Amino acid sequence: MKAKILSINPGLTIIDISHKIEPCDVAHGAYVLKSVFADFPKGTVHLVGVDSSGNRDEAYLALQLEDHFFVGVDNGLFGLISDKIHQQVVELNSVNPVQTTFSEKDILAPAAAKLASGVAITSLGKPLTSYRKMINRQVKATKRIIAGHVLRVDNYGNLITTINKVDFDILTKGRSYTIQFGGEKFRRIHTNYNQTEQGECFLIFNSLGLLEIGIYKGNASELLGLQYDSPVNITFDES
Repeated sequence: MKAKILSINPGLTIIDISHKIEPCDVAHGAYVLKSVFADFPKGTVHLVGVDSSGNRDEAYLALQLEDHFFVGVDNGLFGLISDKIHQQVVELNSVNPVQTTFSEKDILAPAAAKLASGVAITSLGKPLTSYRKMINRQVKATKRIIAGHVLRVDNYGNLITTINKVDFDILTKGRSYTIQFGGEKFRRIHTNYNQTEQGECFLIFNSLGLLEIGIYKGNASELLGLQYDSPVNITFDES
C-alpha cells in the first residue's frame, strides 16, 4: 500500500496510526480513529483498511468530514467517528471498476494518494448523499445513576469505559458518589495514574474525557475479571 501511494506521489508523508486493530473489528477501528484523527492537521487523508473486503453491498468511499479526508469501505466505521454532518462523500471504483482481491492497495491507496496530492474529492467518483452509520451504545444517565460499560481494553489491560467527564461533572454537583464494577466499589477518581501504589486500582478521566479503570503497573482486565461490555455504574448519593 505504501509503495502504491509513493509511486503516485513520492513526496507524500505516510504515518502509521496502528496495525494492531483486531481483524474485522469495526468498533475497535472506529475507536482508535476517533481518538486520534483530529490531532492531525486539517486536510489530512486517513486510509482505513479495517474489514476492507466488505460485504457485497458495501461501497468504497472517499469522505470529507470535519475538514479531514477518509478513504475506506462503507461498513459503518465512519459513522462512529463523528456526530457531525459530512462535507462531501463519493463512491470510489464506480467508473470502470477494478476487480481485485487487495482493495486496500488497488482502490483505496490510489484514492488516498490523489487526495493528499490535491486532487478534488469530486473527481474520484460519483457523489453520494449519505453513508452507512451505526449507533454506539448510549450511556444511561439520570440524577441518580450513570450506567455505562467497558468500551475497550487497551494493551496495558486498562478498561476504557463509555462514561464521560462532561456527564459526570453535570450530575455530580458536589455530591458524593460510588463507582461500582465487578464487585468492587470506589468513591474517588484520581487525576494521575501514579496516585496509587503498585498493584492498586486507579480510576481516572483520560485524555479523551472517558473514565478509565486500571491497576497501577498491573492488568486490570485480568485482575478484576472485566472485559469488553462489562457494566460500570456510578451511583450518586441523595443531596
